[in-house]
Amino acid sequence: MAELKTKPSIAVVIPCYQEALTIGKVIADFRRELPDAKIYVYDNNCTDGTGEIATKAGAIVRSEKRQGKGYVVAAMFEQITEDILVMVDGDDTYEASHVHKLLEPILRGDADTTVATRLTSHGTGSFRPMHVAGNQMVCGIINWMFKSSVADIFSGYRAFTREAIRQIPITAKGFDVETELTLQALYRGLVIKEMPAPYRARPEGSFSKLNTFSDGFRVLLRLFLIVKSYKPLTFFGSCGLGLALLGAAVGSLPVYDYFTDPNHFVHRVPSAILAAALMLLAFFSLGVGLILNSINLRLLEMEKFITRR
Repeated sequence: MAELKTKPSIAVVIPCYQEALTIGKVIADFRRELPDAKIYVYDNNCTDGTGEIATKAGAIVRSEKRQGKGYVVAAMFEQITEDILVMVDGDDTYEASHVHKLLEPILRGDADTTVATRLTSHGTGSFRPMHVAGNQMVCGIINWMFKSSVADIFSGYRAFTREAIRQIPITAKGFDVETELTLQALYRGLVIKEMPAPYRARPEGSFSKLNTFSDGFRVLLRLFLIVKSYKPLTFFGSCGLGLALLGAAVGSLPVYDYFTDPNHFVHRVPSAILAAALMLLAFFSLGVGLILNSINLRLLEMEKFITRR
């Protein structure tokens, strides 16, 4: 007799900081869409009663005393044991009914993680000035580096398999965690499926905790650090190419002197020295990239072997 397949367990996890105005509705909406799922609310030092409201609404409330969304996501990944994890912000900007589209590719076995992209359907005032342009810029850099087609790097509405969670380390502390989630998944070859989702503005009285400039800087720094660490050949190879081009430009002046002077005398000696130094740095940068890339490949092989064991 064939063994019956059990239905995968699902956890809806909501990281929260000062979301008393909206958390009750978010819990009720997801309870309606996924009646069999467990709903967890992670209270990140809320002082407005978010945790109490979530408890009354029937959610399992856990606390994370380290301030920052990155810490909350790291705690979620360590503690949640369900087969599938749905992560959504507690500000009621995402449609709960869209969760079924997020789950479909995972339930079919076609994806390791899914992301609700917001840029194609969003309400007036959903994004602050420069946020869309910044999102597209970061996505463009990531797509160039990883040969991918990511459309929304900052979405807070995602779903993961348990196996994917086990492979994604979280080192971010704040709102740069979404960037890290995508980059770590791409580096490890996990299949990411994106689908457009409605995105609405926050309800009146609710406020965003995202700071355009400081959090934007953290995102760019996270991108820089991860690309440097996980794509060293691309990073250091690009630096080496830039140095080589600069060295060739500077070196063209003494070369011109050598070929145009009747006695082949080089008049621009400092330029010749600078050009030689730049070319040496270019080859050194390329060598560092090759060495680190080889080390990374061996570490990735070891990580996959340990995961299988």
